[in-house]
Amino acid sequence: MYQDVKNVLISEEELREKVAEMGHQITKDYDGKNPLLVTVLKGAVVFFTDLMRQIDTAAEIDFMVVSSYGSGVKSSGVVKIVKDLDTEIAGRHILIVEDILDTGVTLEYLTRILEERNPASIKIAALLDKPERRKANIKADYVGFSVPDEFVIGYGLDYDEKYRNLPFIGVLKPEVYSV
Repeated sequence: MYQDVKNVLISEEELREKVAEMGHQITKDYDGKNPLLVTVLKGAVVFFTDLMRQIDTAAEIDFMVVSSYGSGVKSSGVVKIVKDLDTEIAGRHILIVEDILDTGVTLEYLTRILEERNPASIKIAALLDKPERRKANIKADYVGFSVPDEFVIGYGLDYDEKYRNLPFIGVLKPEVYSV
């Protein structure tokens, strides 16, 4: 697994520090609002778990599975909801927790769907932002790191369901996905 990593972009320590910083800011912004943290599985699960432990105010959680990738390395542009929320969100403050904001197609679609359910507010926390790939008019309210237009893996991010368990964010060697 490690032999497929071209280089480490963000170390374990940098991830810990940034997630703590984001959690502190979210705590301040949502204190007393009981936000619903909506986690987009599978990629965001590691970030989400660490982030929610850094949020020091009452909050609830729910999960969605939204996909636009399949097993490829580029977004297909087709978004589908594989698993919807179990929680009613009307009047709630929603914080969507996502691993990476890439083209933005998935998050734009998801936000539009959730807005139709009349929440009090919707914000986005993205661990990674890849602004040069943006196709949709969307941005995250909380961003951990801006990353270059390379295929990143680790800390929940995958290629073909592999590498999620790497403890850092790395760049996948192109020869791995060019085959």
